Amino acid sequence: MALEDKTLKLCSCNGTIPIDAKALAQALKCAAPVAVHTELCRREVARFTGALKDDECVVACTQEAALFSDLAEQAGSKTTVKFVNIREAAGWSAEGGKATPKMAALLALADAPEPDPVAAVSFKSEGSLLVIGPAAAALDWAQRLNDELDVSVLITDARHAELPAARDYPVWSGKATSVSGWLGAFEVAWEQQNPIDLDVCTRCNACIHACPESAIDYAYQIDLDKCRSHRQCVKACGAIGAIDFDRRDRSRKERFDLVLDLSAGPLIRLPQPPQGYLAPGADPLEQALAAARLARLVGEFEKPKFVAYDERICAHGRSGKLGCTQCIDTCSTGAISSAGDKVIVETHLCMGCGGCASVCPSGALGYLSPRVPDLGWRIKRLLAVYRDAGGADACLLLHDPEDSRELLNRFARRARAGGRGKAAEKGLPARVIPLEVLHPASVGIDVLLGAVAYGASQVLLLLTAKEDAEYGDAMRRQIAHAQTILNALGYAGTHFRVLSPEGTAQLGQALDALEPAATASRPATFNLSLEKRTTLEFAIEHLAGLAPAPQEEIALSRGAPYGRVEVDKSTCTMCMACVGACPESALLGTPDAPRLRFVERNCVQCGLCVDTCPENSLALKPRLLLARAAKEAVTLNEAEPFKCVRCGKPFGVKAMIDTMVGRLASHSMFASGPALKRLQMCADCRVVDMMENPNEMSILGTKR
Repeated sequence: MALEDKTLKLCSCNGTIPIDAKALAQALKCAAPVAVHTELCRREVARFTGALKDDECVVACTQEAALFSDLAEQAGSKTTVKFVNIREAAGWSAEGGKATPKMAALLALADAPEPDPVAAVSFKSEGSLLVIGPAAAALDWAQRLNDELDVSVLITDARHAELPAARDYPVWSGKATSVSGWLGAFEVAWEQQNPIDLDVCTRCNACIHACPESAIDYAYQIDLDKCRSHRQCVKACGAIGAIDFDRRDRSRKERFDLVLDLSAGPLIRLPQPPQGYLAPGADPLEQALAAARLARLVGEFEKPKFVAYDERICAHGRSGKLGCTQCIDTCSTGAISSAGDKVIVETHLCMGCGGCASVCPSGALGYLSPRVPDLGWRIKRLLAVYRDAGGADACLLLHDPEDSRELLNRFARRARAGGRGKAAEKGLPARVIPLEVLHPASVGIDVLLGAVAYGASQVLLLLTAKEDAEYGDAMRRQIAHAQTILNALGYAGTHFRVLSPEGTAQLGQALDALEPAATASRPATFNLSLEKRTTLEFAIEHLAGLAPAPQEEIALSRGAPYGRVEVDKSTCTMCMACVGACPESALLGTPDAPRLRFVERNCVQCGLCVDTCPENSLALKPRLLLARAAKEAVTLNEAEPFKCVRCGKPFGVKAMIDTMVGRLASHSMFASGPALKRLQMCADCRVVDMMENPNEMSILGTKR
């Protein structure tokens, strides 16, 4: 259902939003006039409930979404209600009066079809919690949480502590060596370091009374600095056997659903640790907040499967050689790991940033939340309506739905209040269109160039300081490749930028400094594809076809997803090891002759061919070739075939046979003429020749 078929409820929010109802109705092709309310959530609320008889209703307000949803539910309405923010995103700005094209574009996104459902990843937690840390803090929180969760404790420091009199939960001691897993499936390993095993100890106090140095207290751990090895405690413990100074098996391992890590430094050192693992440090408030969160993590949970992996086109490795590792290097959760020639994506650990998909040169990793075609539809629709409504120099501002959205809301509120003396806080310019994505790191070079092909002047990626620290470098590298291509084609200006402002004032300064960049004279009509290389091909061809300065070749920096392979013909023996190593079918052989062929558009510059070549004859040259030859197989090297010296049948390559003969000529096994000559025979003649010379020395006849 198109937007013109929906009921549209606009509100000026008590007259604070300049809305041109006639222009909006025209831009959105609304059949009936569009009314503008002033207090839709208060005095005019009946106007909203009166619209609940229609199939769909679009409300241009997100602040009161909960109120309107409750009213629809109370009325028993089956009307689908969608909410669009035009207040902070457009109206509350120094340029709010010129923001009608942006308002129309934002409202037009209510047309967006529902995306295809994404597979879910399941978690099951029964509340088994391990508290790790110094005894005083760990035991305190164990006591507090024991009524809500199935608690166990691993004491890492027993000083200044006393174990509770009742054994209400397991208590161990030792040094944690590893914590791995996710919500409902953590595995914790530790090493038992103290002679007293708390799991066996009955806390009878016999050892305390027997120790002549008072090296044992009511934490039931031996202070080894005081202990003088009298072993009176061992005798006192007797048959219980909790004390063993010569313990050999010190390793322990258990599984838990949740982990509360109170160590001074977290045991899982990842920017984004797995769900169910919390490491609040020594701050009591943070510990309390973590405990409250853990108490809610009991039951069955689901999250989307954020990425899809196609190992057929993965360029990670071949035959033990390591190629592309960009996804592993970018992942902030440790969800991606090497598995020989491929990678493994542990979906339980994935938090959905999408950074792996944005840096993947081949498209083997694809982002699903949203899929690129769904995001592409929204960008295409947004820019088309903005342009048709008279907007110019569109600048997309991609942001997440949490911290960055709140920053934009604060920015608009301050603009509405006059900036409180800060000239930079003017609100979003009329040409800057905010668009939510789950995480800006998921936006790769295919979406960036696709947006410019659709008519965007610029694409800004708004990150928090934490997101910038985790993904900023990888995102800027992708941006640099895209920017190089556009500038080389004559599209002047800065088209892409990562913004990481500390606050609203810094955001205003960054937006004020922006100058519109050149874009395509005609918007593209293609749709973005699930296949990354296909999307890039369409976008680059469109931009190159309309380029102010057409080029056939663009030099790119190292790490770019395009380039050629160069061959040193003087050393290449045409062994074709590079062909077997290439995961993208960029390097090809031919069945009729020793010939090395290359399709440049397929090459992702993974370097596997270079690392596999035994003669070190290959090198990578990052570039973007825009000529027709990029899609065609061209010959990099060819060689004269070698003919069998016995029967004359071609086999192998002359350069390779000559090299082999030259290297083995001095070997004792090939000192005789017939043995060396046999290397120059085909497989059939070699066998015949061996049978005709039964007395010739063979390696099978030598003795050690």
